[in-house]
Amino acid sequence: MNKSNIMTACREELFTAVLSDSLDTLGSRQQVATPGILPLKNGMRIAGFARTGIYMPIYHDDEDVNVYEHEIRLIDSLEKDDVPILSCNANTQIAPWGELLSTRAQYLKAAGCIIDGCVRDAKTICEMGFPVFSRGTNPVDTKYRGKMMWMDVPAVVGGANVNSGDLVVADFDGIVFVPAHLIDDVIALSLAKVHEENTIREELKNGSSLRDIFAAHGIL
Repeated sequence: MNKSNIMTACREELFTAVLSDSLDTLGSRQQVATPGILPLKNGMRIAGFARTGIYMPIYHDDEDVNVYEHEIRLIDSLEKDDVPILSCNANTQIAPWGELLSTRAQYLKAAGCIIDGCVRDAKTICEMGFPVFSRGTNPVDTKYRGKMMWMDVPAVVGGANVNSGDLVVADFDGIVFVPAHLIDDVIALSLAKVHEENTIREELKNGSSLRDIFAAHGIL
C-alpha cells in the first residue's frame, strides 16, 4: 500500500483504538504510548510517518556543544506527512519544541510533532493549527539544559518502541506506533474491523444484545 493510500485510510476511517486492536492480533503489544502525552488543544490529531530524535540532559553551553545542530538538521529534512518524534525520556525540564520549529515543519507539510518532554509557545502553535502532543508546557529553552544527540535511530516514547518510517497515529485516546513492516497488515485488519463495527453499531441501535453481537461477530 502506498503512502497516499495509508494516509487516506488513517485520516478518513481509522483511529488509535482499532489500530491498537490490530497490533494486538498480530502479536505486537508494546506499541501504544503510556497515558500522559496529550494534544495541546482538543481536536488535534496526527497521522504520519515517524522521524525520531533523542535528547539528553546537558548542564552548560559553549561553542563546542552546538546545542541545536541535530535539531536543525532533523527539522530541515522533514518531508510531507513526516512526524518528528522527540524522545526526552520524559524530561519535562526542557521544551525543545516551539513556534519557530512548528512554522518550519508546517511549511514542509509535516503532519505534527510528538514529544515526551514539554513545548513552549503553545498558544501560538494552537493558533497555527499545527498538531502537537506533549507532556505539558514549559517556557524554558533547551540551551544549557538538553541537546538532541541522535536522529533517525530507534527510540522509546511513552514506553513504546518507535523507529523512523513507522506509522504514527495520535488522537484523543492516545498514541499508536505501527512498525513499518506491519503497516500493510495493520491497515488491512483495521479497515475490516471498522467496517464490521459499523454493522455492529447498527445492530446495537436496533436492539441486539451484546451477547448476541459477540456470538455472531466475535468483537466488541
